[in-house]
Amino acid sequence: MHAANRRSTHFPAPLGARLFLVLALVFTSTVSAAIAQPGATPEATPVGAAGVASEPFGEVAGQAVERYTLTNASGMQISILTYGATVQSIMVPDREGNMENVALGFDNIEDYDTISPYFGSIVGRYANRIAEGTFTLDGETYELAINNDPNTLHGGDEGFDNKIWTAEEVDSADGPSVMMSYTSPDGEEGYPGTLDVSVTYTLTDSDEIRIDYAATTDAPTVINLSNHTYFNLAGEGSGTIYDHELQLNASNFTPVDETLIPTGEIAPVAGTPFDFTTSKPIGEDIRDASSEQIMIGLGYDHNFVLDRDAPDDTTMIEAGQVMDPATGRIMTISTTEPGIQFYSGNFLNGAISGPGGQAYRQGDGFALETQHFPDSPNQPDFPSTELRPGEEFTSTTVYAFSTGE
Repeated sequence: MHAANRRSTHFPAPLGARLFLVLALVFTSTVSAAIAQPGATPEATPVGAAGVASEPFGEVAGQAVERYTLTNASGMQISILTYGATVQSIMVPDREGNMENVALGFDNIEDYDTISPYFGSIVGRYANRIAEGTFTLDGETYELAINNDPNTLHGGDEGFDNKIWTAEEVDSADGPSVMMSYTSPDGEEGYPGTLDVSVTYTLTDSDEIRIDYAATTDAPTVINLSNHTYFNLAGEGSGTIYDHELQLNASNFTPVDETLIPTGEIAPVAGTPFDFTTSKPIGEDIRDASSEQIMIGLGYDHNFVLDRDAPDDTTMIEAGQVMDPATGRIMTISTTEPGIQFYSGNFLNGAISGPGGQAYRQGDGFALETQHFPDSPNQPDFPSTELRPGEEFTSTTVYAFSTGE
């Protein structure tokens, strides 16, 4: 789904050794947040040092960017930027208890602003593609920016991924939580209506990342929000994810044309490389030249139709699970959404690199983006993405982490 057509700050050195020792004695439970360099991936804080910490992460066009780090009671951490409400890192243990970052990203704001292929960001106002950048709503046709020729991708030239969001710490009984808010004005990127959006990240003490989306509008519009984190459960910079074993509760998917727009068909996965109803390695069928859909996407870049009782069913269901055999890390995804986009990192080409200087190459990460279907405003048989005044858009997705033998 994925293009990198975007726009190194050096941050202050850590505090001196003497001050470091004082802070260590006085603030043992928060020392890692206090001394972390704004550009670095945070290390796990001691067990029990749960809470929310914030720090500067540079500027974009004169606007300050902050990083919020959530730590739960077991020491798991997630760091989120106010730029794009972006997940910068996710520190989780492997089967031996070793903490590693399992999210691809950068250690500076410039790379997020100029070259990021949507690493970790909230994408919208419409996640995924809209055919030829146009749709009709209530008899009026709207023209959007074409940023993935010939289509609109992830909201347009200036989507939600490169906006500065407002952050607010939230009281939650489930674990540390922060709410990111943004108001998209009427006509932004061609979309109608002023849209008030909030995305709340909660890190539960059960090692779950819960993402709660909400939005209201003052005029009829369309909306499709998702988080675009690229995962590698072996650890960021550990090579390809082709050995990761994926299972999806999806008996059907939406085939695409040459521009990755759904044809409108809901096709069964049985007997195709898209059958993940039983767990299998991501790389098992990823180079199947006999599959036209694999060849179009250069791998997997497709919307899977989750198995539900009805298309408009919004109950929370388990969408699937990914396991890395090498580390034992398991990620289970649950959602209220009807679809999930599985993207196998096909367009990572080695032109960008992570904090350790290792180039991100094809297959170094995967995304599982819970969503409504691509191009739904132009596909009347797909679940509706319309939002009207007086209504509230809500959606929840949970990424739960555990380990196996």
